[in-house]
Amino acid sequence: MLEYFLGSYIITIFGLTMAYFWGEHVHCGSGLTCVFIAIVLGILEVSLSFDNAVVNAMKLEKMTHAWRHRFLTWGIVIAVFGMRFLFPLLVVSIFAQISMSDVARIAISDSNQYAHYLHLTHAPIVSFGGMFLIMLFLNYFFNHEKDVHWIKPIENWLSHLDHLRGIEIVISLIMLLITQNFVAEDYKLHVTLAGICGIITYLLIDGFTHFLEKHEQMRMDSCQLKTASYTGLVSFIYLELIDASFSLDGVLGAFALSKDIIIITIGLAIGAMFVRSLTIMLVEKKTLAKFLYLEHGAHWAIGALACLMLVSTVREVPEVITGLIGLAFIVAAFISSIIHNKKMEKLLAVKDPENA
Repeated sequence: MLEYFLGSYIITIFGLTMAYFWGEHVHCGSGLTCVFIAIVLGILEVSLSFDNAVVNAMKLEKMTHAWRHRFLTWGIVIAVFGMRFLFPLLVVSIFAQISMSDVARIAISDSNQYAHYLHLTHAPIVSFGGMFLIMLFLNYFFNHEKDVHWIKPIENWLSHLDHLRGIEIVISLIMLLITQNFVAEDYKLHVTLAGICGIITYLLIDGFTHFLEKHEQMRMDSCQLKTASYTGLVSFIYLELIDASFSLDGVLGAFALSKDIIIITIGLAIGAMFVRSLTIMLVEKKTLAKFLYLEHGAHWAIGALACLMLVSTVREVPEVITGLIGLAFIVAAFISSIIHNKKMEKLLAVKDPENA
């Protein structure tokens, strides 16, 4: 376990130390409070991202060791400074129509004003992430070639819907149309456009990934190396977008605990690092192969999270509900997998008692 989480422990110690000194710098005597908040934010990020780790592990299993390493190194930089620091600044800059430098200054010097701006952009942000995750959820279950089902009556029925070409896009657009109908008039256009952008982004990345994976099978050595490199890059981008969509709710919800963007970034960075370490462990220990339904539980959690993100465009959804629902699906799938494994062991013992 230590080999997988050593980097996470180092980042945690470094991050909490920085949180203490930053707290003392902002207000003398508040260092320990900032450390506590950073710890809570880290735990919150991990609890919200178990399903994210499972989905990431699915993609990483198909990637080379080099790209797995890049996901853990380059990816964490993108996840922390890109999604949890720069992305909120960019969104506020676009909607508030002020420069990035001014937004950064406001975020550091006037946390209440920054939180106010970010609250105003909440609906379009979660609309984008929600529609991206809805597409991910539907494309996983709308697959007639998938012969392993966890919730069999529902999943078996869903698997045959892919015979209706483009049905996942139609369902996603209907959900978006229903959502924007309940949103305040001033946000309808922004929510609709953001949601459509989420769908288009998923289609572009997923389509390009499949295109490159198909051509990677070609036996022409010169093309094969180049294509494999491109496939790793596109899969890496795909993983970062999935991670980004998962993190949107956590970034916005973090302001309920603290309005200091530095402390929020430190806390979420600690959580993000543990999630990535967990992902690498799932891949290298072949955990998904050992627990058959874990992948299914993760995608049901994704569907639930996406729906809650759309609901949050209209009314606030507590982070504890989001985290518990996702965790419940993962735990249920894990237990079901253990039960399935025991049944297989008993069946093997009956058929071949000597080897059992």
